Amino acid sequence: MIAEEFSSKRQEPWPEIKFLFNDELAFGDRVLDLGCGNGRFFEFCKDKNVDYLGIDSSEKLIGIAQKSHPQAKFQVADALSLPFPDNHFDKVYSIAVLHHIPSAELRLQFLEEAKRVLRPDGLLISTVWKFSQVKMRFLLFKFTILKLLGLSRLDLGDVLDPWGKTEIKRYYHRFSKKELIDLTKKAGFKMKKLGLVKNEKGNRQNIYLVTWK
Repeated sequence: MIAEEFSSKRQEPWPEIKFLFNDELAFGDRVLDLGCGNGRFFEFCKDKNVDYLGIDSSEKLIGIAQKSHPQAKFQVADALSLPFPDNHFDKVYSIAVLHHIPSAELRLQFLEEAKRVLRPDGLLISTVWKFSQVKMRFLLFKFTILKLLGLSRLDLGDVLDPWGKTEIKRYYHRFSKKELIDLTKKAGFKMKKLGLVKNEKGNRQNIYLVTWK
């Protein structure tokens, strides 16, 4: 039920990040979409003559992706322990995934796995939320106060957001640009591009980062 609701709210790829695919993909690239969800970002790859593979830990989301994009390849896999050999992909995309991974240690492991499966000089293209929405800023303020009062076991920058009408709460980590750069460098990547991108309304903002192996 959660997978279906999640997918229904994320039918279209974000047009404001299409340039990350147009600018970075090359003919024949072997591409890994980490945390692909319902596969919506395959839309930016399907006309690029690349070898695309999307992975997600959710079997239901992968099932939705396979039905929506039968011409693409998808599989269930753990991004923290990828079932692929070293130096296998030319490009790895991580779109709005890293901020959902709880703890600095696991986020570093996520990036190190992405680096392992990338070929030499391969690119990791990542985006994370900027917490521009009022609700997210309020949650950040709330959980910061709870942390300072010793009433939360979460790290600074972490929030829990109720998911729809369920009792399930989604985890987010608020990245600063500096923290994102430092973590990526710690994983062994070299900087290529960093910037901020927003949708037309300005109510959805993402930090994007392009790094070399």
